[in-house]
Amino acid sequence: MADKEGKNARKQGPSCLGYPVSIFFIVVNEFCERFSYYGMKAVLVLYFKYFIGWDNDLSTTIYHTFVALCYLTPIMGAIIADSWLGKFKTIVYLSIVYTIGQVIMAVSSIHDITDFNKDGVPDNMTLHIALSMLGLILIALGTGGIKPCVAAFGGDQFEEHQEKQRSTFFSIFYLSINAGSLLSTLITPILRSQECGIYSKQSCFPLAFGVPAALMVVALVVFIAGHSMYIMESPKGNILLRVMNCIIFALSNRFEHRGKQYPKREHWMDWAEEKYDKLLIAQVKMVLKVLFLYIPLPMFWALFDQQGSRWTIQATTMDGNFGAFIIQPDQMQIVNPILIVIMVPIMDSAVYPLIKMCRINFTPLRKMTVGMLLAALAFVAAALLQIQIDQTMPQFPSSSQTQVKFLNLEKTSLPVLVEGQEQFFVPGFNSSNEYMTLDTMNVTVSVGGRNETGYFLNKMRHTVLINAGGMIQTLNDITDKPSQGGNAIRFVNGFRTQLNITVKSGDLGFLSPLEGSSYLMVPHGKANFTIGNENGQNCTYIMQLGFGSSYTVLIPSTFSFGQNCNNTITAVQDIEPNSVHMAWQIIQYFLMTCGEVVFSVTGLDFSYAQAPSNMKSVLQAGWLLTVAVGNIIVLIVAEAGSLPDQWAEYVLFSSLLVAVSVAFAIMAYFYTYTDPAEIESKFMELKPQDKTKKVLAMMTKDNVAYIQSENTDVKQTKI
Repeated sequence: MADKEGKNARKQGPSCLGYPVSIFFIVVNEFCERFSYYGMKAVLVLYFKYFIGWDNDLSTTIYHTFVALCYLTPIMGAIIADSWLGKFKTIVYLSIVYTIGQVIMAVSSIHDITDFNKDGVPDNMTLHIALSMLGLILIALGTGGIKPCVAAFGGDQFEEHQEKQRSTFFSIFYLSINAGSLLSTLITPILRSQECGIYSKQSCFPLAFGVPAALMVVALVVFIAGHSMYIMESPKGNILLRVMNCIIFALSNRFEHRGKQYPKREHWMDWAEEKYDKLLIAQVKMVLKVLFLYIPLPMFWALFDQQGSRWTIQATTMDGNFGAFIIQPDQMQIVNPILIVIMVPIMDSAVYPLIKMCRINFTPLRKMTVGMLLAALAFVAAALLQIQIDQTMPQFPSSSQTQVKFLNLEKTSLPVLVEGQEQFFVPGFNSSNEYMTLDTMNVTVSVGGRNETGYFLNKMRHTVLINAGGMIQTLNDITDKPSQGGNAIRFVNGFRTQLNITVKSGDLGFLSPLEGSSYLMVPHGKANFTIGNENGQNCTYIMQLGFGSSYTVLIPSTFSFGQNCNNTITAVQDIEPNSVHMAWQIIQYFLMTCGEVVFSVTGLDFSYAQAPSNMKSVLQAGWLLTVAVGNIIVLIVAEAGSLPDQWAEYVLFSSLLVAVSVAFAIMAYFYTYTDPAEIESKFMELKPQDKTKKVLAMMTKDNVAYIQSENTDVKQTKI
């Protein structure tokens, strides 16, 4: 393995049906790696929110920091592969780093390793955070480092006369990426929604991270297994480094000769002529012209990549019941790749030809502008949806307020008078309908004519148990929506004897008369509670639960055992279930996907058409940098922003992208399209047929594009 990489001679390996057998190992490797990456990424923001306990803003910040790092490290991987190790060694070594990172992430999500008191909550969260951050750094180095190498390494396996087979390989490679991302986005949220643990059952993040880690191990083993069949090219130097050195020399030389005594040159890059040939300088000029247009592009990616963060968090407050099946919040991301498969052929075969028939000059830069505006419109849709969600959310007390409601354990209604409020009646075996908001902690409460002082806590909700004798007990209610779409259920025993209450997800134990239990988290669907006593009598109480609700269940004094006790028990709703359906998110996903298809595919096509043939990797680096900067914008807004409402943040991002789109449209208006082959022909003798290169294949998915030209090697870019 070590000596084969450095050889320049190409030795054709074994083949099957005209295709190198080695590509099988590469395709399987890519499928497993994409499954590993997208599977881990799909549940990542919910891991931060639910397992580590970070708020929405910090979860979003760390998520986008990780994504930004994933799009910065490919530049490092390309330089290492081209200038030092070669593609094979780079893929192997960084895949090992990648695998270790995935394993560490899986270990970091095992709550039992620090749950010393066995209460289901890790006792040393610092260790879990440290492990997860280390794992994410290693994953970013691994997935980013191999990103520019795998597809190009696959292209190296073909001879020059195998253009057709090479094109078919990239189609299969493209499908493996689609299959890996689609399946992982579908499967890992299901794994996460399971419950697992040694001492207590919690959301199964270890399984959700463990399966991607196992797939990465498979990817590494499969790739290494085929090493004896690979054709390996020796490192030939990295053009990106040459371009950077040329630009640095031009700038430094211009600075040294900034006096008036030195004659001006037509372009500042011309100051590199003392060291670099004119062809390279001309090529750098063309690349810089395209890179200048990249300046506004990060704003698009700032919105696009929030599908995995803000939009996923938004989905946690929605109803995922689609009748025949349940959609997890992190599964909604699968809408994007599904729509891509649908929209790409529709755009190419229907929309663009129709626009052309209308004699509209829909240039590539105009298409990109439209794509940015569609993404902005997607965030307007997200903002409107968020407003509807906010209207259904409970209004919890502020830091200077408290909220109180009363639960009557008597059969007859009772009058209640709270100091500073009007008198009202609480129905028998029921509660007052709404919470009463108070601005003071200590108030006089009269129940049935008997005055008492109620002591309440600020920023808390309380349910006061009352009967004819006055206030019995004050219960502390939850002050947030139940997490992960669960339902918080508690029982109040108004019966004359001690009762035991159990359900599949847990056991509340024995509940004394006139006592309220703690909350029990119960998943969506049909919940069967078994209520029993010490004498062996029992009955079943059935609840049909939605997502994110909270109930206080009163077992009244008239309760009697039987086969079904639903008729005698009262369930008081403290927090309404999520009522806005998750299907409404499809609108914003549709707009964003249309924007992606118009923006991303067209941007690649334009960039390659306007760049010299040997400068594709430079544009690759520039495009990747726009994605990274876009994610950095999100984390800055998430941390520095002080907007009180999420819908306002969506509007802010949409407005920023509209402003950037206008700036980009102005830049595009003054842009002059060039023919790189014609410019290059001025500096070297070329045959007429070599001046124009015909693009044979272009495929986009997973922000990856492959360009194959006549009589050229396959060029590829990851974006």
